[in-house]
Amino acid sequence: MADPVNLNRFRKEKARAAKKARAQENSVKFGRTKAERARDESEAAKAKAHLDGNKRDEP
Repeated sequence: MADPVNLNRFRKEKARAAKKARAQENSVKFGRTKAERARDESEAAKAKAHLDGNKRDEP
């Protein structure tokens, strides 16, 4: 006779596997490397400094 299978455990393992697969797809689709994030931050800071430096004084 075969061993009994816990259906709740099977269902939860299946859900975890699906969630992990979806997370992996999203990390490939939306993820950026640390270098890319640092580059974007430095570009934004440079643009902000440029705009602040070229502000006109209002009377």
